Amino acid sequence: MYELIKKDGRAKRGRLTTVHGVIETPVFMNVGTVAAIKGAVSTDDLKDIGTQVELSNTYHLHVRTGDKLIKEFGGLHKFMHWDRPILTDSGGFQVFSLAKLRKIKEEGVSFASHIDGRKIFKCHQSRPPFRTRYRQRFFSFLRLPSPQMRPDFSFPVPP
Repeated sequence: MYELIKKDGRAKRGRLTTVHGVIETPVFMNVGTVAAIKGAVSTDDLKDIGTQVELSNTYHLHVRTGDKLIKEFGGLHKFMHWDRPILTDSGGFQVFSLAKLRKIKEEGVSFASHIDGRKIFKCHQSRPPFRTRYRQRFFSFLRLPSPQMRPDFSFPVPP
């Protein structure tokens, strides 16, 4: 549940309540690309500095750690020993950052993994999309949606 606390022009201050805790917004999210913060920072360290939420990258979790392994552990929270909120992204950034390793069709995007070259398919319509299928295995509750792109692969500019 999101509660708007204060608004000043386009700026907002709010509180997002999740099953894993409360996030006061705006918020800085530590990025644990593959379910770990670089620099040997433990989950206890993150709690000590007041970290409210951790951000993990769906694509990198899938190709490096493996979504099946994370599911066997009981999801990202158990895998990371983290009891606070976790946000997983859509994996959509890789459509742009891995442009040389991807093919875009009407049905979706095919990638060749930058790690081992195996094929990865992120679909748009027919079956559960890449981001949903893998994030369900992570037991992720906060999920960043994929951006909507125009046919020329540019993003619409908000009003």
